[in-house]
Amino acid sequence: MSTKSRDVRRVGLVFSGGPAPGANAVIAAAASSFVEDGREVVGFFHGYSNLQDYHPVTRRLLPDEHYRIFEPRDFSGLRNSRGVLIGTARANPGRGVMCPADLDDPAKTAKLRNVYNALVDLDIDALVSIGGDGTLSTANFLYEWQKRLPEEARRVRLVHVPKTIDNDYFGIDFTFGFFTAADVMTHGLKNFRADAIATSSYFVVETMGRKSGWLSYAVGIAGEANLVVAPEDVDASLSEGGHLSIERLADRIVDLILYREKRGKHYGTIVLAEGLVELLPPETLEDAPRDQHGNVAHGKLSLAQMAARRAGERYEERTGQRKKLTGVALGYEARSAAPNAFDVMLGSQLGIGAYRALVEEGLDGHMVSVRGQLDLWYPAFSELIDPETMLATIRYIRPGSDYHRLARFMETRTDGFAEWAPGRRRE
Repeated sequence: MSTKSRDVRRVGLVFSGGPAPGANAVIAAAASSFVEDGREVVGFFHGYSNLQDYHPVTRRLLPDEHYRIFEPRDFSGLRNSRGVLIGTARANPGRGVMCPADLDDPAKTAKLRNVYNALVDLDIDALVSIGGDGTLSTANFLYEWQKRLPEEARRVRLVHVPKTIDNDYFGIDFTFGFFTAADVMTHGLKNFRADAIATSSYFVVETMGRKSGWLSYAVGIAGEANLVVAPEDVDASLSEGGHLSIERLADRIVDLILYREKRGKHYGTIVLAEGLVELLPPETLEDAPRDQHGNVAHGKLSLAQMAARRAGERYEERTGQRKKLTGVALGYEARSAAPNAFDVMLGSQLGIGAYRALVEEGLDGHMVSVRGQLDLWYPAFSELIDPETMLATIRYIRPGSDYHRLARFMETRTDGFAEWAPGRRRE
């Protein structure tokens, strides 16, 4: 064992939320870094599911049932493998914590205490958390909650590795899995485009991207979509009463179809970010199913089908003709795809960064990040979390940014139609 941070002898590792390509590269790099330095790594199965239900008498955690202790042989070939070696889940032990004062409420922090007690029972010195914005919030809850313990109580240090194919994290330019997911969905979109050409029809394609449009823009740009709409694009022309109007979205789609038809093009693809669902009127979302983090279960609502159906109706109302529009969703097929080379490199660097943050830098309450040429840096949780809501801040595409302009430029040039300007009605 190196002489640095001898207090980190046994490290826990938890992966939470949806799978992402490159997950096992992070796990392999992090775990092997600690193991090769003479430290022990405990990988907890299925996110926080078992940790949050821990009880010292009735539900103790058992090896090979609730966690595994990594051995050097576990890392061979792991870096490029699919899925998540230790599994994942969306269990949220911080559910109910809405503000700093809630951390003083024993009822609202009962599951956080269970997680802490389980870690202490297993002699864990530090926890590496891998997950999305909800998982980052959970890591921060544990970090802040421990500040309220008696001075003599044991502390479990926290570092977090950002994971989301949505790429909507502050504090890092690109998250592992984003480029692989974009690549997989781009192939799907190109297949739909070929179908649309053959059948003189349109596909309205919903991509993952719960809050922002990073992924939908990437897929639209690379897959030659004729129109991309993300939450960042919802302005007065697409909204009514402060909410996304399906009626106006449908008319935007019909505008595009009519414009292309005048130029002899009777096919096309439209990409919608699933996060648009969050902007629908409250009455539409009132009975919508939600996950354990309180997020709307987008797949249950099928935004693409809603938009395609209404656009088909509006096309017939405006032209007296019928047009085939098919709403489909892309996403799940990308979450456990084989990671591309960049995501393996990025995931590996972030995994090693977790080791360096704890052992070499002696950090607690920080996220592992990269910038430039995969240079590691470690923003504090306090830089990433809203101090009032205690939620991770979402990174949106800035309208007018070069990335935003790229998407607009490429969609207007698809098939050479440089005059098309989304939002401008052409009858």
